[in-house]
Amino acid sequence: MGKKIVVNTDIQRGKINRNIYGHFAEHLGRCIYEGIWVGEDSSIPNTEGIRNDVLAALKNIKIPVLRWPGGCFADEYHWKDGVGPKENRKRMVNTHWGGVVENNHFGTHEFMLLCELLECEPYICGNVGSGTVQEMAEWVEYMTFEGESPMANWRRENGREEPWKLTYFGVGNENWGCGGNMRAEYYADLYRQYQTYVRNFNGNKLYKIAGGANSSDYHWTEVLMKNAHRMMDGLSLHYYTVPGEWSDKGSATDFQENEWFVTMKKAFHMDELITKHSSIMDQYDPKKRVGLIIDEWGTWFNVEKGTNPGFLYQQNTLRDALVAGLHFNIFHKHAERVQMTNIAQTVNVLQAMILTEGEKMILTPTYHVFDMFKVHQDAERLDVDSFYGNYEFDGQTLPQVSVSASKNDEGKIHISLCNIDHENGAELDLDLRGLALQQTRMTGTILTAESMNAHNTFDQPDEVKIEEFHGVTFVEDKLNVQLPAKSVVTLAFDLTSSGN
Repeated sequence: MGKKIVVNTDIQRGKINRNIYGHFAEHLGRCIYEGIWVGEDSSIPNTEGIRNDVLAALKNIKIPVLRWPGGCFADEYHWKDGVGPKENRKRMVNTHWGGVVENNHFGTHEFMLLCELLECEPYICGNVGSGTVQEMAEWVEYMTFEGESPMANWRRENGREEPWKLTYFGVGNENWGCGGNMRAEYYADLYRQYQTYVRNFNGNKLYKIAGGANSSDYHWTEVLMKNAHRMMDGLSLHYYTVPGEWSDKGSATDFQENEWFVTMKKAFHMDELITKHSSIMDQYDPKKRVGLIIDEWGTWFNVEKGTNPGFLYQQNTLRDALVAGLHFNIFHKHAERVQMTNIAQTVNVLQAMILTEGEKMILTPTYHVFDMFKVHQDAERLDVDSFYGNYEFDGQTLPQVSVSASKNDEGKIHISLCNIDHENGAELDLDLRGLALQQTRMTGTILTAESMNAHNTFDQPDEVKIEEFHGVTFVEDKLNVQLPAKSVVTLAFDLTSSGN
């Protein structure tokens, strides 16, 4: 059978929540400080301390939601230390990430300003591991209560008269690990207790997210769903694509063909994880009211040589771009259950969108994939049937091409394809059933490069960039698509225009 992809343009499978394209910014390394926050007195152009170049770049990819302040940092973060005059804020040691001093200059007000400037939803993660019920309750009151109360009055004293709109609130992070080394049964009871006091004030309806499983810990999901599903709106899942061992994850840029293949294999594992965790959730929540929130995902390699091991700074290559594209197609496939994901992390940490060095800034290959895929945000997923060859390496096989398609409110159809084969191109027939090709205008973009480890540097910021794609030809009522090796492609079909 030849390689073929059939897109049924008249069969819709549900909305792709824009929050699938969410991000994560932790107080870790140079993500917040230097990456996002430079302070009002910085020579780097900024808006009230927030870098203008990073703001513009993130607005361009329509960042829908941003998770903060962690991560492991969340369960040692005490929010009251990060409000009020900056000169009076308590300094603390960031014990998880490099043992550096955290001056708390970037706190609740600064984060909410960042989200307002980005026009994105804030997703705040509360402290269960080392915090108290009262502390968490008062944080919600501080942010969302508009009447007379100690916390609301304190917010006003600190310069914010009106409450903020807050939807997404996480009750703890990785409580099976850095968030307290808890058993699932113990955390389920703690979650029930803490969420009771995460209250809805003034019509502000909170979407409560319970701390979920680490990778394939299906027992954790079973216990949380059994004991607390009626009290949660979302349940998280964390999974990182690590081609090596945790003690030696491999280099972000110096890798061989076998490491490329293993990385793609590990990325594909996300599909199995979502399928199995979702099946457990279905037993207790068959109507899929509770969203699966994959609020930490992405590649994790050894840190760049000469950098602080606790800062998790790594370069970002074409390989990372393919991993991102694969994940998005998997998330689209499970869009009924997956309601948000947050790549780790936004700037200068792990699989970042952006790298900075002083006043310099570059966009990574992963950033460009987010740019190419942003067209799927809040669009209707289309039914896709695929028949294509395998990517074979050293006696193992993976599907060579990953694909998803959607239709937006304007009637425009977008199809995103990833050819993960590091060496071979893929020729395939694309059949858009229910669409009159003669009455549409097609455009395409592609991200690829000659070498597997191609990446952008401060000296060569455009080594990997989006270009126009011309590998499509019309053959009767179908399309012939020539995908180069190791490439990400997005095709757009505008039904309101005429011509090819």
